[in-house]
Amino acid sequence: MRIYRRSKSGNWHLAYTAPDGRRIRQSTGTPNKKEAQEYADRLKAEAWRVHQLGDRPRRSWQEAVVRFTDGTRDKRTHGEDLAKLRWLDRHLGHLMLDQVTPDVLAGIRADLTAGNGPQGGKSQANANRYLSLVRNVLRRAALDWQWLDQPPPIRLASERGSGGFLWLTREKAQQLLEQLSPYPHTADMVRFSLATGLREFNVTGLTWSSVDLARRVAWVDASLSKTRTAISVPLNDDAVAVLRRWRFKHKERVFVYRGQPIAVANTKVWRDALEAQGLRPHKGRHPENFRWHDLRHTWASWHVQAGTPLEVLQRLGGWASLDMVLRYAHLAPGHIAAFAENSGTKLTQKSGGKKKRAHEGPVTD
Repeated sequence: MRIYRRSKSGNWHLAYTAPDGRRIRQSTGTPNKKEAQEYADRLKAEAWRVHQLGDRPRRSWQEAVVRFTDGTRDKRTHGEDLAKLRWLDRHLGHLMLDQVTPDVLAGIRADLTAGNGPQGGKSQANANRYLSLVRNVLRRAALDWQWLDQPPPIRLASERGSGGFLWLTREKAQQLLEQLSPYPHTADMVRFSLATGLREFNVTGLTWSSVDLARRVAWVDASLSKTRTAISVPLNDDAVAVLRRWRFKHKERVFVYRGQPIAVANTKVWRDALEAQGLRPHKGRHPENFRWHDLRHTWASWHVQAGTPLEVLQRLGGWASLDMVLRYAHLAPGHIAAFAENSGTKLTQKSGGKKKRAHEGPVTD
């Protein structure tokens, strides 16, 4: 087994042939040559025990990453996952899976919340995205591949506010739209987002072939859905009005600027409008930064406040699980209170204008 460097200041790597004939090449996760050699020796000894004594092989974090990324190539956020995993290599690249302990995970969170991540963000939300990815890899390793007895518990921290998100009141949303009125392409994308709850890339990428104005419905193909399932999107009056304004402006795409399809919605026009309304535009993850995605949170918040059942909202928003919708539940105390008034749950009921005492069962002295 040999160790080598790809650059003068980078981590040491190792290369060796395993007892079963496999050629292994991987990072040791450390720029220290002594530590790298110790890691390589441990790995070699482990491979011998597995081959000669029949022990269950200990798998490394890097092996898990390779298998995980190979199996998620069709995921829309695959590139983002790769970037996160490259950064996580500094903490996990030299570890076996059973060495990923709560202390190691706490170190990752501390590093990220101290602003040492790739984007310099210090928010709990940013740390949660990285730890959620680690959790997914470890769960696959334990539950699908049987590489671990069980994954370590990874609890994500509470994020922004009581619901972990920002949302706009209707008054604030109207003010924002007025600020954007000189830029109808951006203003109408905001209106459409608030009317449908679609994610940014589904709005900018919307095509006329995915719209049926006669039936007042649009749909998102499974290949363009975050959950990889097709989503049917009912169109309310606001959404239909927006689409009618943009008919015939492009043969394929709905939203265009100067005749060309719009690639991103998070533009300088959008950020300037936010600042003019006293909102912090999204420049790296921060709990007070308003993102385009917060328009989706706004749409969901308005629905819940209007009494839309959470199960219905889940279907409208295309969420994979009800857990993602429950974070909006606190916005509907009045709606929940209406169910609490269900007479079938009360000890006393009205009958003919008089209260009837509920049966209390036999009484003995």
